[in-house]
Amino acid sequence: MTPLARYLSIWLREHLPVDRAVSPNTVDAYSQALSALLRYGAKRLGRPPSALALEDLNAPLILAFLEAIEEGGASVRTRNARLAAIKAFFRFLEYRLPAALEQIRQVQAIPRKKADEALVAWLTRAEIGALLAAPDPRTRDGIRDRAMLSLAYACGLRVSELTGLRLADYDRRDPASLRVTGKGRRERILPLWKETRIALDAWLRRRDPEGDTALFHNRSGRAMTRSGFEYILARHVGTATTTEPGIAEKRVTPHVLRHSCAMHTLQATGDVRKVSLWLGHASIQSTEIYLRADPTEKLEMIAGAAMPKLKPGRFRPPDKLLAMLAGKTGP
Repeated sequence: MTPLARYLSIWLREHLPVDRAVSPNTVDAYSQALSALLRYGAKRLGRPPSALALEDLNAPLILAFLEAIEEGGASVRTRNARLAAIKAFFRFLEYRLPAALEQIRQVQAIPRKKADEALVAWLTRAEIGALLAAPDPRTRDGIRDRAMLSLAYACGLRVSELTGLRLADYDRRDPASLRVTGKGRRERILPLWKETRIALDAWLRRRDPEGDTALFHNRSGRAMTRSGFEYILARHVGTATTTEPGIAEKRVTPHVLRHSCAMHTLQATGDVRKVSLWLGHASIQSTEIYLRADPTEKLEMIAGAAMPKLKPGRFRPPDKLLAMLAGKTGP
């Protein structure tokens, strides 16, 4: 039996962060995917996760795991992300365990599932305004939450980018800017709106200087987590519905703030390349989803094209005998 724990430890602690220079967020996502697989395998095989061997994680078990998480409500994208993490681990094993090569190839042959290309969800400017006004500016948490929401929207940040910000990433020199490290460790510098800078400076006056080096803290002075920001966002969405009831009909996630920034930027500039640059996309193809969701360009096409003229005609009633025969011979 092949020991599993040792190879998982080397993969997560040495290979990914050191050899591949993978970001901590990616390492965390891969770790969560393998943890979910191990918990499923342990339950299915009736023994603790620490007692599992590599041979137990075969292609049938992995396929059953993927089906189980979909049945549990996970999206196709989540299913594919879990599969990508599992395949990455088995690629790591390919040149280290020749005896398991056939098992590894069977796992690598598991196909991704095609996901529906749904239109992105986004908030209107009025809904964004209500959301940014929801936190109470008279409290420490309200000041922090307003700054976080403002940055997430104005800079179009991924939640991992927001929670990964450090104090040193904020440059107060005029014009104030923010250094953001995105996917693939690609960095970008984003200038800040005056309103965003004011909200951020208000938070820095209340931020614990003895706390973590992260830009945003929780109440313990530690770095804000993904789940912590999701909880904060959900609470303020509930408050914003009192002034903008339409928000209640939408599922507002941290990524919806990023989508809202992209849509508003596209409508203001009409240039998808600028949206791609602002969001930090590696390819402009990733940004084209906003063109499909934005009706502006379609309206321009309608305005620029004339509908072909239809020739007027006269109605001729059908022959009664033929109509009767058609009725008799029809289905």
